[in-house]
Amino acid sequence: MPNPRKTVLALALPCALMATAHAASDLPVHTLDNGSVRATVTDAIGGRLLSFALAGKPNFLKLDTAAGDPDAPVGPTTDNVGWLGHEIWIGPQKEWWSHQDVNPSRAGAPWPPDPWLGLSRYKVEDKRADAITLASPASPVNGLQLVKRYALVPGKPHSLRLDVDAANVRKTQVAWDIWFNTRAHGATRVYVPVARGDDVRQQAIEPKPDMKPLTWTLKDGIFSLDAYPAGKGRPHRNGKMLLQPSSGWMAGFHDGQVLVIQFAHQPRTAIHPDQGQVELYNDWQPEAPDKGLMEMEVHAPYVQLAPGRHMQASEQWTLLPYDGPDTRKAQVAFLRAHAQELGLGGL
Repeated sequence: MPNPRKTVLALALPCALMATAHAASDLPVHTLDNGSVRATVTDAIGGRLLSFALAGKPNFLKLDTAAGDPDAPVGPTTDNVGWLGHEIWIGPQKEWWSHQDVNPSRAGAPWPPDPWLGLSRYKVEDKRADAITLASPASPVNGLQLVKRYALVPGKPHSLRLDVDAANVRKTQVAWDIWFNTRAHGATRVYVPVARGDDVRQQAIEPKPDMKPLTWTLKDGIFSLDAYPAGKGRPHRNGKMLLQPSSGWMAGFHDGQVLVIQFAHQPRTAIHPDQGQVELYNDWQPEAPDKGLMEMEVHAPYVQLAPGRHMQASEQWTLLPYDGPDTRKAQVAFLRAHAQELGLGGL
């Protein structure tokens, strides 16, 4: 992705380990657990989803609880903090700081994300054993206020639903989209149903001399990034793909779990032209695989909102166990075998 990103560093010194424990203990955590899957959510740092896993399995999401101070004040000069996990952004990215006057020096900047929506403490509006609802402060950067609801799904013990409501709190019209950003480990293998090559766009890599662009495969209606082995002397690969899916889902395989993300499929005309309905950002560092990152992103329609009006978007996440080979052939076959029960089109 052509925007500055801070790589998550592996911390090994004792003081760093102490900082990790301290930061984690400072985060308020709310747990949703039905015995099959477990999710943790915080009302701090943007009301984000911290973890999602099958019972007894590791967190599917990539998370850095030592990235910063969760109690740090949020203001117009606040920079991005790489907590990772799952959070909500607002699109299009090129307009992030184009409709605000709280920080003129950032006018028109495509980075960092809105600190009010991404780093503030949210209000807990409702909390139950199987669901939690959180409300953001109103953002002076984009004029939106978010309400997020995370809920286990009745009758679907492996699933979690994410609902977002965005309200225009300004006295003038705004135009934005709701952007789901799910951070996973760099080696996660992701599959997206895509009908043709014209539905694939590739953004430039970060301007660093050691980086090579991503490569990809589109075959039998399924898109995937090509996987490369770890090891010294292998190229550092980085980039972002903008995709128009043929159906509303994508799936990621990592460490014995499959995360299937489902969403309302949209025509390309509903999505801002600078974005894709599905976007994949991948930073693959073969000499240090744990430092890499995969982002599984979904854009809802780009909407003009009059004062006081709302827009909504949702995702449903399902986790399944997987003990098969780490190959495209085997993983696509696994998805096809589960397509009917999950309602996966394009297979």
